[in-house]
Amino acid sequence: MAYDNTCKYLAEKYPGDFARWLLASDTSDIQVLKTELNLEPIRADSVTFLQIANQILHLEFQTTPKSKTPLDFRMLDYYTRLKREYWCDIEQVLIFLQPTSSEIVFNTQYVDKKTRHEYRVIRLWEEDPTPLLANPALLPLATLARTDSPADLLTQVATAVDMIEETDERQNISACVQVLAGLRFDKSLITQLFREEIMQESVIYQDILQKGEERGKKQEALQLILRQLTRRFAAIEPEIEQQIRTLSITQLEELAEALLDFSSQSDLVNYLGNISLPQPNQED
Repeated sequence: MAYDNTCKYLAEKYPGDFARWLLASDTSDIQVLKTELNLEPIRADSVTFLQIANQILHLEFQTTPKSKTPLDFRMLDYYTRLKREYWCDIEQVLIFLQPTSSEIVFNTQYVDKKTRHEYRVIRLWEEDPTPLLANPALLPLATLARTDSPADLLTQVATAVDMIEETDERQNISACVQVLAGLRFDKSLITQLFREEIMQESVIYQDILQKGEERGKKQEALQLILRQLTRRFAAIEPEIEQQIRTLSITQLEELAEALLDFSSQSDLVNYLGNISLPQPNQED
């Protein structure tokens, strides 16, 4: 998930730079949409929506083509939701980070019996690194671009990062570069070119660590509760288990205390029916 968090950070921190790269748009009238479109059954952690004048740029990053919900259908689903909500032009760009021979990364449309929906696909390993190297906000993506000499490309990126004047920006871009470079390069080469302490001081690195810690705590709490419920009631209905998996850490802790008073699975059902359940989080 570090890759998803990094790409999302970049797109939302530097929306103008992504708009110039992908749309050749040089406007400052850009807004990051915190829209309520992440409803089941479609969701992806790396989705970003940018509203540019009367157009929406839908960005989605993928490390691999593997997805619980087929990517082509997911793009159609997001398109219809965005269209219904904002009723404006929508440009969708699906960006693959890691090289693969999967046919999915070469597909640019969803096709059904009477439905055809097209979207753009960028395979970073085929992209010219020149425009990415020229823009500090896109330097992390440059590490994954087309090259006959990956080590030389990473050296160019490191040099460009060192030229960023503002300290906080340099630290954050450096951290993003190191995270995404990990998809392509050995850690030894990365640490040779980038100072590790700069990464550790950056906002994005701390954010990634925090999210990882929170995810680990939630997984531990979830596994404990499911074990306890299975021991008490033998089996839990799949629908009930799915509801439990969507609970926050705080809600899981409260459930752990409440289940001590449950005498049957109906008590669990009633308990879940009386709390506010977040939408299930179906990831890539």
